Amino acid sequence: MKPRDAESIAKRNTRCFILFRVLFNARFYYPVFAIIFLDFGISLSQFALLNAIWAATIILAEVPSGALSDLLGRKKLLVGTATLMVLEMAIWAFAPKGNPALLFWLLAGNRVLSGLGEASASGSDEALVYESLERAGRKKDWSSVLEKTSKAQSIAFMIAMIVGALVYDPALVSKLAGALGVDAVVDKESTLRLPLYLTLITSILCWVNCLGFVEIEKEHGHPELSARDAFRQTFSAGRWILKTPFALVVILAGAFADSVIRMFVTLGTEYYRLVQYPEFALGFIGAGMSLLNFVVAPASRWLVDTKTPGVVFGVVSMLGTLGFLGVSFFVPYAGVVFIALLFAAFSMTSFAISFYLNRVAHSAIRATVLSFKGMALNLGYGFIGVVYARLLSHLEHARGIEAGDALFVASAQFFTPYFFAGAVAVAVFTLVYFPRINQFLKDD
Repeated sequence: MKPRDAESIAKRNTRCFILFRVLFNARFYYPVFAIIFLDFGISLSQFALLNAIWAATIILAEVPSGALSDLLGRKKLLVGTATLMVLEMAIWAFAPKGNPALLFWLLAGNRVLSGLGEASASGSDEALVYESLERAGRKKDWSSVLEKTSKAQSIAFMIAMIVGALVYDPALVSKLAGALGVDAVVDKESTLRLPLYLTLITSILCWVNCLGFVEIEKEHGHPELSARDAFRQTFSAGRWILKTPFALVVILAGAFADSVIRMFVTLGTEYYRLVQYPEFALGFIGAGMSLLNFVVAPASRWLVDTKTPGVVFGVVSMLGTLGFLGVSFFVPYAGVVFIALLFAAFSMTSFAISFYLNRVAHSAIRATVLSFKGMALNLGYGFIGVVYARLLSHLEHARGIEAGDALFVASAQFFTPYFFAGAVAVAVFTLVYFPRINQFLKDD
């Protein structure tokens, strides 16, 4: 490959990567995610089961999809990912409501396709772009690409949050139709599928965008795939992680920080309500949190480029501890500042993991390694979910705290000591297991 060709391919793949992340992740149904399922006629227990199906699919498909990416090629997996997204959204957008049993199974299929898409996307896009930059001699630009991607995703997420919430409101859509001179009766049934139709359109655009990726040819090519090849690839990447202390520490530290912070962030709507924010403000708060990346992304880039991994984890630990300590007081209105610290720590964690693992993993196993990372994050989140559920049960039955606001407030007091103790444990483990972690990248 000529240097000029490598440069043009790197630029093209970078553009496609940023657009892929925007179109794949900014979904218009996010601000009404739980509500839209219930409005379709799904019960709370069925909704929980559908989420369990989604999570289980990701965990089971995460590592195999990475192996397929390393063996068959990144572009094929990305086109397949976008195809799954189109199918996923088409099933949901046109699912009939008349038959409850059929509806549940159609939405279960939607969750399986969504989980497969999430697993397929994990690692393939990053691996392709990083290898494009590496081939063009621009490996050091990877942190800059991550920063630009984070900013673009923030804008797209903000738009999706606001637009998705607005088009789901029959009263607002009716007023808009009237302002445009359209005399139409707009009810909940009319707006129910609008966020889904919009996401279906973006899924088709995502598929078209994925066709624009350029595969990076490897010396060994892409041989015929067999089950043995996939197993061997997975085993090889797993063994490499265990034999590479830096990668193992990054994955474990990232999984810890990600899981604990993500658990509280997913409870954000309940927290906002208890610090006295009205429901209509939640979409705007979510949009505002996404804009934090315009500050967090440059800060994350500066940290990974100029500071040691130990310093980066220290900053994440400090932000997380301060954030959890602050939210435990449930300060009216001003409490949003502390959850902003948690969002910052969460974004920094994701940025650092992507930067470090792409930096150290070999091209032949890079996507599989990134898939192990994705699996570790999801397993960590599942583990903390079980711990949190046990905590709630203990507080409710052993301490007699009634379910509701009081139980949530009581449970929030445990996040600070748990996160702080976990961060100290990770630091001690790293010092014992791999004391040279801050020199690893310098030696690379």
